[in-house]
Amino acid sequence: MPPRINIPPVTRICLIVLLVQSVLSAAIRYRQWTANSEIVIPYLNLIPQLSLVYPWTFLTTTLVESNIFTLSIAGFTLYHGGRYLERAWSGRELAKFLLIVSLVPNALVFATTIFFFALTRNEGWTLMTIAGTIPIQISFLVAFSQLVPAHTVTLFRGILSLRVPRFPLLYIGLVTLFCLTPMLTAASFLLAIYGLIVSWTYLRFYKPVFPDLDASQPAHLRGDASETFAFAQFFPGPVRPLASSISDHVFNVLVAMRLCTPFSAADVSAARGDHHHHNFAQRGVPGSARAEAERRRALALKALDQRLHAATANAAARASNAPPPPAVVPPIPSATGPTVQSQPQAGAQKTMTVQSGGEILGETSYNPDGDDHK
Repeated sequence: MPPRINIPPVTRICLIVLLVQSVLSAAIRYRQWTANSEIVIPYLNLIPQLSLVYPWTFLTTTLVESNIFTLSIAGFTLYHGGRYLERAWSGRELAKFLLIVSLVPNALVFATTIFFFALTRNEGWTLMTIAGTIPIQISFLVAFSQLVPAHTVTLFRGILSLRVPRFPLLYIGLVTLFCLTPMLTAASFLLAIYGLIVSWTYLRFYKPVFPDLDASQPAHLRGDASETFAFAQFFPGPVRPLASSISDHVFNVLVAMRLCTPFSAADVSAARGDHHHHNFAQRGVPGSARAEAERRRALALKALDQRLHAATANAAARASNAPPPPAVVPPIPSATGPTVQSQPQAGAQKTMTVQSGGEILGETSYNPDGDDHK
């Protein structure tokens, strides 16, 4: 019997949609292919000049790949990354995350192409196809940077070792190289940049920490104020101070525009594991792996405590509504068999009566401590 492949529901749906839409796109392009024209599918892919009448393409275009190479990478990423995150977060939270990192980067790239068209009057910007799982792939790398920031991946049999937070920038570098070939376009580069920013912003400031707990519990924590998930951590050590300074200025602008809310002192203290408040720039300083492990252990214990509290409350509610236990009926004595009854008497003596069928056959008294009988 072949082994059963266990794929969580949200990941399974994404893989099916990716395969169906990519095959459909390939079939349409194959049927309409001509040597001197480029096939565009405005009702499946997002094309700024043609897709305004097909608003669903802002979402569906993310799960469309144009060649077998990118389709294989997308399937591999969704299968492994989606399974891991769905089990770590929950299917609902993963679905929300995929919706955000798909819709928002596509809309930002759409606006960027319109802006460049307005500047250059080059119609190629508005006829550019915006499609592919690039924002999902880089958002998964950002999520892994949050979950396992101290993990090191060894490549090429130990020749190269990289910490997980280094992979988003490495991925952007690879996308930039492929954009120089006919395989990818400038839209792919923009999708990678916006995917990194949008996914980090959501995980940093908005994602609930405990989305699967009982809704009757107090308001849950949101975001991740830990030092290991600061934006500057994606950059190498020499350029990290510059990246931290730029991110601070951008953050202050977003706060002034009321697009972001700064962390409270309690959030920062809980994330750092101490009781000192630091500003946004100081949160970019790398923390120790031990402090990060202690922080995550404390959050896990808090989640466990709330789950136990909710389970206890539910059990108490079910017990209060449970029916009373059935009454115990004593057994009926035999009508013919002899029974023996022992009755206590005053003092140390006891009386034993022997009866059969309702007729008393005899009665005797005895002393438990002695040998005399009557």
